Amino acid sequence: MRKRTRYSLLLMLALMAALVVALVLRKAAPPEAARLLPESDAIVYANLKPLRAATHFDRSPVVRSPEYQQFIDATGIVPERDLDAAAFALHRMDDPNGPNGPVGYSEVFEGRFDGERLTRYLTSIATAKETYAGHEIFTVPVGDGHITRPLRIAQLGYDTIAASNMPTVEQIHSILDRNRAAASPFSGSSLLSARYRDVPAFSSAWAIGHIGLPFSDRGYISVFGLQLPLPEDTTFVASLRYLGTLHMRIEQITPTEAEAAHATETLTTLLTLLKTVQQAQAQLQQNAASNASFRDLIDSSKIEQHKDRAVLTANIPLELIKQLGSPASAPQQ
Repeated sequence: MRKRTRYSLLLMLALMAALVVALVLRKAAPPEAARLLPESDAIVYANLKPLRAATHFDRSPVVRSPEYQQFIDATGIVPERDLDAAAFALHRMDDPNGPNGPVGYSEVFEGRFDGERLTRYLTSIATAKETYAGHEIFTVPVGDGHITRPLRIAQLGYDTIAASNMPTVEQIHSILDRNRAAASPFSGSSLLSARYRDVPAFSSAWAIGHIGLPFSDRGYISVFGLQLPLPEDTTFVASLRYLGTLHMRIEQITPTEAEAAHATETLTTLLTLLKTVQQAQAQLQQNAASNASFRDLIDSSKIEQHKDRAVLTANIPLELIKQLGSPASAPQQ
């Protein structure tokens, strides 16, 4: 009897140890939405819950186009209220002059969705429908009328939607295939496996891959018209963490420490120039709240070298985030 009791105790301890290991692996694993993404050149992920709780952006009026409002009326989905997390895969296109431009996208969204209303809406506007891996894929043409591209959409569950605007079905099929193995903390694309370990813990939003994809201009990176001394295939890891304030960190990963030193020196010079320009503008508009928030962002920015990486860190004022999401800054339709 004593022997049986000892074996039972050992079995219980083994099961508890296995459970602890599973929980640790799950906690360290990338978010499920990111693990579902297909192979890509870059990945962007955002957990909107902390940002919504801190800024209440879901309560701010939003300027919407008629087509966007029609989608909301038909599906009942209000993205700023119902979307909890979003993951994007960025695909470099072979033909930058094609319907997708230089970058194609695949997405996974998590939140609160009315599946029946969404299905009815997609059925009413889809030009094609396919069943794959037990899920319906709706194909919807999107574009400006002159140039259109297919947007494929599938519901993975009551709280998850996937989409891809790539020319072929390969990417949306990959998402559905990964959905079967999503319980595994080791699933995901090769980029995710290689770089997610570099994302700081507790990051609410992060991005990994080639920084030039959204900002490439003739082989170099341009942001707001400013050309940075970085080739478009520069590898980066960017993150946002809310630690009382919104902390931004961007790491440029270089082949050697010497190249990281050169990048750090060059970017520091640009940052110094930007601070000088901002100080001059602040003297002309001392009472502008937006300028004050932007000045706080610039003043907190610093660039350091960490071995083979040039690292930019800064604190983003929540007031600046609120201003960016205000009706005054919303694009006119």
